[in-house]
Amino acid sequence: EFKTHPVNLLYEKTLKGTFFGNYKPRSDIPAVVEKYMNKELELDKFITHTVPFSEINKAFELMLAGEGLRCVIRMDA
Repeated sequence: EFKTHPVNLLYEKTLKGTFFGNYKPRSDIPAVVEKYMNKELELDKFITHTVPFSEINKAFELMLAGEGLRCVIRMDA
């Protein structure tokens, strides 16, 4: 839900939405990987399921049903 005073619309304001906020993958991913490798960032506890690529639809079903927080898709055979 978004609320604003109607006067704000008179000043040509722009409302933008983003998926990642201020995150810049090209420069931020190396720092995130380093923190993970140094055990400063706990990501494993968020992985609820691991499925092979051949069962990718199962991962989507789990997430849509609210049963999967993060599903890892394995690309091996």
